[in-house]
Amino acid sequence: MVNTLLGTKKEMTATYDSRQRRVGATVVLMTPNFVTQVNEKSIQLGYGSKKSVKKPQIGHGKKAGMETPIRWFREVEKSGEDLQPGTEIKLDQVFSIGDAVQVTGTSKGKGFQGGVRRHGFHGGPKTHGQSDRLRAPGAIGSGTTPGRVYKGKKMAGHMGDERVSIKNLEVVGLDVNKSLLMIKGGIPGSVGSLVMVTKLGKTKGYIPPPEEKPEEEELSEENKELSQESIEQKGEEDAKG
Repeated sequence: MVNTLLGTKKEMTATYDSRQRRVGATVVLMTPNFVTQVNEKSIQLGYGSKKSVKKPQIGHGKKAGMETPIRWFREVEKSGEDLQPGTEIKLDQVFSIGDAVQVTGTSKGKGFQGGVRRHGFHGGPKTHGQSDRLRAPGAIGSGTTPGRVYKGKKMAGHMGDERVSIKNLEVVGLDVNKSLLMIKGGIPGSVGSLVMVTKLGKTKGYIPPPEEKPEEEELSEENKELSQESIEQKGEEDAKG
């Protein structure tokens, strides 16, 4: 079995965590994933579908025995015994309430941004005669030595639209019938984007709710008569004693 599944980010909602605190949570639609290819150290999962799927993707899916066109393919690590191509993996086979997970997705694109927003620069002084340096980055390098700007210098540029992972998020809800997974807090990506959810273990300090005890069966008429007889016998023995 694998410990990673693919899903689609949906809206946010409010629910309760294991400590009965009201928290914000992100809903992830996680319809069954399908094993499309088994490699030496990884397994390829297929997820989702749409009307227009390219022919190479359709052929790759049919090779694994999938009739429905598959939209996304991702490779994940193996964990345990191998799975055969075409195997269906459902939500409740991997995750449960109280799990600690890592969510990986593509963050929202913010376009071209300056150093203040992109990197948290403080900007220039607000007084002492300055007129146009409030959000300027400041010096980016010296003159003669090295005479250039170092690679990786934090400057203005394209922000967002990159792969982001957040660890140790808590699974606070699970709806098997609707294939929905609720994760505490926010996760990367926009609504409708693909996310990868990996199980890391159990949340630290998680206490499972107590199991519901089955209702006690009512005594039958025979049991009632036997219990009544035992009470009468005990009363007679006490009277003799």
